[in-house]
Amino acid sequence: MTGTVEVVLIAAAIIYVLARRLMGEPAEGKRLLILPAVLGVIGLTQVSVTSASAIVFLVASAALSVVFGLLRGLTIRTYEQNGIVMLRYTAMTIVLWVASIAARLAAGFVMNQIDPSAAHAGNGLMLVVGAGLLAEGLVVLSKAVRVRGQVVWSKGRRGAPHRTSPFLDSWQQKLHGTRHDSSR
Repeated sequence: MTGTVEVVLIAAAIIYVLARRLMGEPAEGKRLLILPAVLGVIGLTQVSVTSASAIVFLVASAALSVVFGLLRGLTIRTYEQNGIVMLRYTAMTIVLWVASIAARLAAGFVMNQIDPSAAHAGNGLMLVVGAGLLAEGLVVLSKAVRVRGQVVWSKGRRGAPHRTSPFLDSWQQKLHGTRHDSSR
């Protein structure tokens, strides 16, 4: 995949996620954990570090992305609607997205000044974005289980009931001392 295509696909994915989450959507465990992890693994397979400075740049970029992901997760609103735990991005979440993108661009600019070959050699953009989204998802799930309502693993399709996660259900039960009807 060329760098331009990768950037366009990642930008489209981020815009899609932002739009959905600004409107509010179920706090779906699968989307919050599995999809970012897959993105990170794909990104990891595309990384080709050629120097010590490239490794430092990749590790620092991933760490910065994780920090921004954790901060974004703290700003996301979780609430119950019709028995389901929902999430919604806030204005501060968007500010943090813009700041994280600006930080990534600034880091790339600095790296290009220090070691131009390292800045372009398998820059790990998908890995970095996946790491940030995974950190965000972990924070959101830890907030979601504290809300009264069902945290779903994946939404049911075509009228099917939502799938639940025994792990998320038991975590929520420990916090609330209640049981959920897993047929929702």
